[in-house]
Amino acid sequence: MDSATLEMALKAAMIVLDPARMSFLALGVVIGLIIGVIPGLGGLVGLSLLLPFTFDMDAYTAMAFLMGLSAVVCTSDTIPAVLFGVPGTVGSAATILDGYPMARKGEAGRAFGAAFTASVLGGLFGALLLGVSIPVLQPVMLRIASPELLAFCLFGLSLVVVLGGGAPVKGFAAACAGILLASVGEDPQTATSRWTFGTIYLDDGIPVVPLALGLFAIPEIADMVISRTKINATAQKLGSKWSQMQGVRDVLTRPFLLLRCSAIGAFLGAVPGIGAAVIDWIAYAHAARTEKGAGETFGKGDVRGVIASESSNNAKEGGALIPTLAFGVPGSASMALLLGAFLIQGLVPGPDMLTSHLDITYTLAWSVAIANILGAGICFLFANQLAKIALVRIGILAPVVLAVTFVGAFASSRQWGDLVALLLIGLLGWIMKRLGWARPPLILGFVLGGLMERYMSISVGVHGAAWVTRPLVLVMLAVTLLGLARPLIGKWLARHKPPVTRARRQLRLVIGSTWPDVVFAALMTLVFGASLVVSSRWDSGARLMPQVIGWAGLAFGFIVAAGRCFGFSASEKTDKIAYLDIQTDYHGLSTWTILGRFAIYYLWCVFILGAGLLIGLLPALLVFLIGFMRVEGKERWRIAALVSVGTWLFCYVLFHLALNIPWPESVLGEWLPYLRSTNYFNLI
Repeated sequence: MDSATLEMALKAAMIVLDPARMSFLALGVVIGLIIGVIPGLGGLVGLSLLLPFTFDMDAYTAMAFLMGLSAVVCTSDTIPAVLFGVPGTVGSAATILDGYPMARKGEAGRAFGAAFTASVLGGLFGALLLGVSIPVLQPVMLRIASPELLAFCLFGLSLVVVLGGGAPVKGFAAACAGILLASVGEDPQTATSRWTFGTIYLDDGIPVVPLALGLFAIPEIADMVISRTKINATAQKLGSKWSQMQGVRDVLTRPFLLLRCSAIGAFLGAVPGIGAAVIDWIAYAHAARTEKGAGETFGKGDVRGVIASESSNNAKEGGALIPTLAFGVPGSASMALLLGAFLIQGLVPGPDMLTSHLDITYTLAWSVAIANILGAGICFLFANQLAKIALVRIGILAPVVLAVTFVGAFASSRQWGDLVALLLIGLLGWIMKRLGWARPPLILGFVLGGLMERYMSISVGVHGAAWVTRPLVLVMLAVTLLGLARPLIGKWLARHKPPVTRARRQLRLVIGSTWPDVVFAALMTLVFGASLVVSSRWDSGARLMPQVIGWAGLAFGFIVAAGRCFGFSASEKTDKIAYLDIQTDYHGLSTWTILGRFAIYYLWCVFILGAGLLIGLLPALLVFLIGFMRVEGKERWRIAALVSVGTWLFCYVLFHLALNIPWPESVLGEWLPYLRSTNYFNLI
């Protein structure tokens, strides 16, 4: 590390240690810990909730705030995993195998001590890897121009094979839809209005915040409301602080296991598209194969299994930041949202992040390190209190999260169009989840779409067709094609094995109709076809990207629809996944019961928008909170009033007084204009 880089690292440390920024970092840590404890939520939902708060922050504060949350979600998710056998996030799924048996044996304190220690040390390892990688990447990035950055974006899109889960063709279709959504608005090259439908709101494109909240928060809250399940467990006691210290000693006496699994997490996190759902299992499997006597004890309460899982899932955050910062290729779905935060702050991933914005890059590294230390410390002190959040009734938890979601989405561009976009995209997100269409590819395509169009325009304008012949571009395109071909060839070979084919056909006969998936795929195909017709009338610069993506999406959508109609599938597991998503996730509820409960939930969401137009958004939220808790949650008046007023005051103080958001005028505001003359009552 040269003197200039060291100076930037020290400057970033002083920036992060500023009391004001440290307070936002600590607030992000606390929010991240709370979200990690709540089963069903996670870093993706948490980041989408926090994005609106960053609009009025400087870049350093915004990054510290977001990384404070992102770095510690996989620390507190251990609490429900160990106590109740329910993962707070997918990153703690492997922790259950040994953590929950330890709690049943009365060793919950030891499991938590080991988990929190492994988490903080694994997180520090990931931050260290990020810091060390920056000087190495600097000379490389100085030789990278727009053609190389376009190739990296294409490589990022190719990772849809991984993000698409068991249905890669569906993933590609969703990614194409995301790119089309990114092209909505006025084209910066030709000033052509693309799919604005005559609305001023869409001239600047769809904001990333309503899109993220609609895709992830609205469907997750819907599932909570539909299932109406409560974690039914007698909360295990953590034991004394001394029992937690035993877990600390377990980690410190196994440094090589910690180092190996942290390295697995950090390096796999740096490979875009791997995801938290895979990394902890790989580390756990590595430990199960390499640790002495693991075959007899793993899965029965072995602390080494907890160490392996927890060290890897925290180390991945630092690793995932490397491709995100250097190449604009998100290392995970959460990093795709972080790219959205970069766009909000006017930052462009790539060479600038390693040169003129190097201080911001090091701010991220310091934020990850400090957040892990703070998060582990808070968990050691308040694990018992955090665990109680997992027992909050759905009738209270769901409306509170939904209220914050709506006001957060509105803070995006502060127009009613934000809430309309939230509702429409939320409906799309729930349908996609139910039918087995992965949502991360859509947000990935949306975030990368604007970058791809910019890099493509510059590359073609400067180099013409010769941009493809640049050495690094050829290497990246070859890696991209290899990554695309390998899993598809593997699936093709597996599909043509007679025993597997027969088993799959038998499964399909049991499962039954797949017509909802066919209808949805057909609608997607029609949308892509319509985009081709409409965009054909635009100038050549404005229609280039929509035409390319439209044809690709048309092909992928047709493959999915035709495959479902004629008895073959784009994935071996597509039929099973669609069936399980519709019913088994809801503990055996009938399809009509699920659809009925979702319709009621969605009407409550529409009620917020309608009431907001009549009496103002914040007053409408108070009415919604009380009404939902009383009608749907069956809560007593006293509890409904206390929780509703408390939540409303939080939104009022934070959004109205602190952030000073200008609320648009409602119908009531037109009737009573004098109320809008006073800041404290200027809500309608």
